[in-house]
Amino acid sequence: MSIWEYANPKKFMQTSGLLLPWVTGLAAIALVVGLIWGFFFTPADYRQGATVKIIFLHVPAALMAINGWLMMLVASLIWLIRRHHVSALSAKAAAPIGMTMTLIALVTGAIWGQPMWGTWWAWDPRLTSFMILFLFYLGYIALWHAIEDPDTAADLTSVLCMVGSVFAILSRYAVLFWNQGLHQGASLSMDKTQHISNVFWFPLIVCMGGFVLLFVALLLLRTRTEIRARRLQALLLRERMA
Repeated sequence: MSIWEYANPKKFMQTSGLLLPWVTGLAAIALVVGLIWGFFFTPADYRQGATVKIIFLHVPAALMAINGWLMMLVASLIWLIRRHHVSALSAKAAAPIGMTMTLIALVTGAIWGQPMWGTWWAWDPRLTSFMILFLFYLGYIALWHAIEDPDTAADLTSVLCMVGSVFAILSRYAVLFWNQGLHQGASLSMDKTQHISNVFWFPLIVCMGGFVLLFVALLLLRTRTEIRARRLQALLLRERMA
């Protein structure tokens, strides 16, 4: 079986219809367990106090904001190379989800940063690149709606997605590129000296898994909606021409 079989809308609808209830259920379980564990059963940090618990929202949202755009990049490249409409529609479907994740990360980051830095916002390299990524999400969505021909819209948004990927990468690695920023280093690291305590690490992993599953569930749901909308447009066009 080839992965390209799922570029067929009928095959995608059949498979996603089977997967969606399972992915949605697992996402709900992971999010409920992870967030309750993190917010109610972890101690306050000795330096940051109870404020540190916002990590269970901020880090997973930031993770999916960046990886959501990278998923859009892969789907856009598949569209440009192989012209599979499902990939273009999945990239379009992912954009509002990724934009929401980016907004959650920005808001929770401000709430987290205010008591730590004494300000709601600073033109820190990672914060700035994340804000630009949010604007790219807005521009991407606006471009899809501004162009009537769907194939032309898919082509132009794919190019925009490639340009915006620079800022997705900068958002992930800005702390490594510029050490003078206010933003802390990675919360999860292979280096044990930089790794957060296990008491926070385990529920954070569960929350991250929940956000990944939530992203996948919403992506499947929205892609199915986009396919149905495309079919409806084709039927209406056929009726007008008849």
